[in-house]
Amino acid sequence: MKSKIAVTITLIAVYRLGTHIVLPGIDPDKLNVSGSKGGILGLIDAFAGGAFSQASILALGIMPYISASIFIQLMTILYPPFQKLQKEGDSGRKKINQYTRYLTVAVTALQASAYVTYLHQTNLSAIIESYKGYFWFSTTVILTAGTLFVMWLGEKITDKGLGNGSSVIIMVGILARLPQALWNEWLAKSNRGGGGLLIFVIEIAIMVAIIMGLIILIQGVRKVPVQYAKQIVGNRQFGGARQFLPLKVNSAGVMPIIFAQAIMFLPTLLSNFNLDSTKGISRIFGDHSNFWYMIIYAVMVIGFTFLYTALIFNPKQIADDLKRNNGFIPGVKPGQPTADYIGSVMDKITLPGAALLAIVGILPGFAQRLGVQQTFSSFFGGTSLLIMVGVILDTLQQIETQLLMRQYDGLMKSGRIQGRQAVTSTTL
Repeated sequence: MKSKIAVTITLIAVYRLGTHIVLPGIDPDKLNVSGSKGGILGLIDAFAGGAFSQASILALGIMPYISASIFIQLMTILYPPFQKLQKEGDSGRKKINQYTRYLTVAVTALQASAYVTYLHQTNLSAIIESYKGYFWFSTTVILTAGTLFVMWLGEKITDKGLGNGSSVIIMVGILARLPQALWNEWLAKSNRGGGGLLIFVIEIAIMVAIIMGLIILIQGVRKVPVQYAKQIVGNRQFGGARQFLPLKVNSAGVMPIIFAQAIMFLPTLLSNFNLDSTKGISRIFGDHSNFWYMIIYAVMVIGFTFLYTALIFNPKQIADDLKRNNGFIPGVKPGQPTADYIGSVMDKITLPGAALLAIVGILPGFAQRLGVQQTFSSFFGGTSLLIMVGVILDTLQQIETQLLMRQYDGLMKSGRIQGRQAVTSTTL
């Protein structure tokens, strides 16, 4: 465990060092970082730990790999050849990972070209005059290599470290901005006077309460009782024990928020062409604290939660697995009635989970309307806080598992730590 922790910390340190290395041909003293503080650019900059606004060699971070992974994951659900690959075990998984890497190269190259255009629009004066002839080619190559290097770091953290390499890298990038955001909020409230420090303490308390609520949301499980038929082998009797089928309150995780944000950013991207017809749309969709933005965003999060849950959760397959293993739900007939019952239960627990996820998604907008600075308001909810809490819980759970495998008592005395992977409990 000491070796795994040491490897993880070392690789994270290498990644953080790379985020401060500026691209060749850029004068860091002339960089304008104010253009990437809001909207989709602010989100990318948060995930990259500030590397995007600093024109770093790791400016794109690991997001192209995440985008490629999400696309391949959807293909394994919707495209039959990829479904077949996923069922082939380790060999199929290796092929899927290889396709993900190829797609990452293509996505990164496209995003790198777009990033060069962005630098020409916002930081043309920072590009060294004698290097402008080589800037597009060298920047595209370096950014692509940088993303592949970050992807390699994530895989090494997964193999040699604590696991969840890609998620850990994103979490570190988000956490890297927390100290500066806290300091700026402290300065703003302390200079305000008239109870500003008390307001700051209340803000911290509210943020802690939101984090505790997120932990409950992530760990929430509805248990459906399952009875296994008794089997007699020789003179011994097996089975007959009642178990529970855990159904998660939030099976979709952070994906609905990511999808909703991607759709909400499209009008903002169109407004960059300065079309008169899109200026009103830009004011609505470009401001996270706008009332109409929060309503539309919440409705989209709820819709995407049900959609993504329907894609990844198959009641028919669970019913078939129960029937194949001589299991049944007490009072429900096996087969299609069981699938309908599990589906109805899943819909009932998904609705409050989707509503809570929508509330978490719009909390940064409410915080900003109440006077919290934009950089600090992102830690009151949304994608950043969900990723932070989820990854920390998963990492602690993996450490707990590693310790228990080596016959230690665990990481904490208060009991087992539960991450986003639900643990099945059995009652005899």
